[in-house]
Amino acid sequence: MTAPITAADPLATLAGRRILVTGATGFLGAHLCRALGARGAAVHAVSRRPPTHRDDDAPCWQAADLGGATTVTAVFDRAQPEVVFHLTSHGVGSPDLEHVLPTLHGDLVPTVNVLTAATQCGARVVLAASLEEPMTSRAVPPSPYAAAKWAGSGYARMFYALYDTKVVITRPFMTYGPGQRRHKLIPQAILSLLRQQAPRLGSGRRMVDWVYVDDVVHGLLLAATQPGVEGGEFDLGSGRLVSVRDVVERLVRLTGSTAKPAFGALPDRPFEVERTAELNPAFARLGWTAEVSLDDGLRRTVDWYREHSSDAEEGEA
Repeated sequence: MTAPITAADPLATLAGRRILVTGATGFLGAHLCRALGARGAAVHAVSRRPPTHRDDDAPCWQAADLGGATTVTAVFDRAQPEVVFHLTSHGVGSPDLEHVLPTLHGDLVPTVNVLTAATQCGARVVLAASLEEPMTSRAVPPSPYAAAKWAGSGYARMFYALYDTKVVITRPFMTYGPGQRRHKLIPQAILSLLRQQAPRLGSGRRMVDWVYVDDVVHGLLLAATQPGVEGGEFDLGSGRLVSVRDVVERLVRLTGSTAKPAFGALPDRPFEVERTAELNPAFARLGWTAEVSLDDGLRRTVDWYREHSSDAEEGEA
């Protein structure tokens, strides 16, 4: 959960600042906008589609496709941001050929456009990269999404080195929590189990570093406020690998379902990444560490879907 503001809290500096959040109707973007609003920031949110629900505390919204450079310029002119959280993404990790062009136009081109506009106006950019990115130059990206994220991080490093762009690369690991799109593994499994239906899964052997959404949001906020971290790269994860099978079995117990998960009903994706977050940089430079345990995070997530199973949103990233 978000820590309370104190005089020594670096997040207190968010109050009154002009913040632009791209991909704001997505899972992580929605949580981030709420956290920024709670801190008193002046939030300008942008997404390809406007939100389906609004309230009195909603941020200022713009519907825009950031694949166009002139559109991005107009968004920045209206928001006049001091900080940009760039989260927009096609958001599909499938290796299928049909996702190559959507990830190019939905992930990489918007990233370059946002970095260019932020450089021109002097805003700090907090870029959401991905654990799926290869960590060596000869490694093969496991999907078009991973390739686009990998290239986006490369552009961010170039912008920092050549143009002094104030960019911070964050790398959220397998983020989960309330409000995630229902086609993702954890919500899909929870919703199936709550209906007493067997979730159809791969083998479940993949080892994953899971991290609760509130912890990731806290890391993003610190990346926006801590001084002297521009050019840094920070993994946001738990530092511990737990298999997909183990997580789903915990969900069976938490839901009390009698359905038996159908492991092996779906093929495993090729080249799936198994990597633990490197925690030292985030702890040393941001003062960040994950605080929500896997059991507690899964319990909170199950409780949310139990209450909202009829209206869980698809959203966008």
